[in-house]
Amino acid sequence: MTPIYAQDRDYSAYNVLAVDDIPLNILLVQKMLKRFNFKLRTASGGQQALDMIAQEKPDLILLDLMMPVIDGFEVIRRLRENPETADIQIIILSALNSQEDVVKGFNAGANDFIMKPIIMEKLLTCVVNQLGLVRK
Repeated sequence: MTPIYAQDRDYSAYNVLAVDDIPLNILLVQKMLKRFNFKLRTASGGQQALDMIAQEKPDLILLDLMMPVIDGFEVIRRLRENPETADIQIIILSALNSQEDVVKGFNAGANDFIMKPIIMEKLLTCVVNQLGLVRK
């Protein structure tokens, strides 16, 4: 069976924002997603992410939960409360992996949840699936 992301598709029209306060995690995500050629921007925290989203709305956000000042749960809450950002696809990438954290993430409004350490095949499949829900 051919993986969904192996199909010859053009993702260059999509805008993705990766948010994590640990630079190594951002580099890992960038490396894993390089093959898609979409516009990948990065933010090192919740406030920076919200500022960037206000300037240019992404199609998809890859969001860490454990960040100082404004955590991922708060970022999701603010995005879902705003009609202009309520429809953004959000995939949580987090080391928080208890059932309670996963449920809290989905209840906050996440579209998917990937536990760290990130398995590349899982990330690629989730990204492609979520971008498939975005109208371009």
